[in-house]
Amino acid sequence: MPALTVQPAAFDAAALKKLRAAVVGSPHLKRDPLNRDFIGARGFAVAFRASERARVAREFPAFGAYLERALDPHCNAFYLNPLLVAGGGRVDPHVDRSLRAYWKEVPIPVRVSVLYVDVPAGMGGGELVLRRGKRELARHRPAAGELVVFDGDLDHAITRVELAPGSKAERISLVCEQYALTEDELERVPAFALESGAASRYA
Repeated sequence: MPALTVQPAAFDAAALKKLRAAVVGSPHLKRDPLNRDFIGARGFAVAFRASERARVAREFPAFGAYLERALDPHCNAFYLNPLLVAGGGRVDPHVDRSLRAYWKEVPIPVRVSVLYVDVPAGMGGGELVLRRGKRELARHRPAAGELVVFDGDLDHAITRVELAPGSKAERISLVCEQYALTEDELERVPAFALESGAASRYA
């Protein structure tokens, strides 16, 4: 199996415009809530069980089509993260396991799905790099509208985003970690949690 699968033009320009407006205009958008591997990034996150998918679509209607297209029906817990990386920003190598904020021993996700919502014209860098150990498996230059999927156990990084001096543009993606947990494991993560520098809500 390839390290990375790419669905080109998975979303059209109108859908991407709607998504971009929802992300950039969100009152929850602050410095990214993940960790220090994310430099020059901002965003927010929603952790949820499959049982709360309708609630996520209700509270974030622009994400509905993405949830319909990207979520694996065999997975039952998700960590959804709109991620914006400005010029000079990057994401250092890491393995996604963001639900460990709620349960330290949470397994790694089965897969990670990424929709590229906006890729600035003339952007240098900003590539997705996948590794297993020291071996580089893939290096992908994103394009707006692509939906990419990779195995959740892979180290991955975003190379430094290079933009024209003074540019306010951002590389915008919608990232979803997808987990297949046992019934006991699922009880250890929240049914719904919104993580934001503006506010946090749990249920």
